[in-house]
Amino acid sequence: MDTNQKPGLFTTIAVLTLVSGIVNLFWGFIASATALGTIVGVVCLPITILPTILGIFEIIYAAKLLSSQPEPIQPSQTIAILEILTFFIGNLFSMVVGILALIFYNDITVKNYFARLNGTVVIPPMPAAPPAPVAPGPVVEPEILPTPEVPVAPETPESPAKPKRIRKVAGE
Repeated sequence: MDTNQKPGLFTTIAVLTLVSGIVNLFWGFIASATALGTIVGVVCLPITILPTILGIFEIIYAAKLLSSQPEPIQPSQTIAILEILTFFIGNLFSMVVGILALIFYNDITVKNYFARLNGTVVIPPMPAAPPAPVAPGPVVEPEILPTPEVPVAPETPESPAKPKRIRKVAGE
């Protein structure tokens, strides 16, 4: 496989990261503009700027992934984790993109493509192990063990009832 031919999941990661970056840019701008409308929002302004900064990093990373001239680049699990953390500011789309990116980074074709880009060792796919051959041999029948007999306790005769005492009346 040529290093110019990108796997489908690799391209999916790049496109999703680009779209997430654009969404985070708009999300950050809107959150910052809304925060500027109140006094408490001005104090929270540094928090509302964070999606904008993440969006910029996502767009730069996606541009490197989508470039026609491949350059050495590592999978960015940090960006994927930060995308998942955007859940706390209400951005569910970026959260889903972060989860998918982490899943796709673990695919063997994506790992191999990153390895080829970086000039490292390519991970060979694991072949299915053939079943172990069974050598014919004498048929051994299982030994049938006698079932243990449960000792039966001898029946104990019921003890006879105490004889009734007859009361003697005084004077008899």
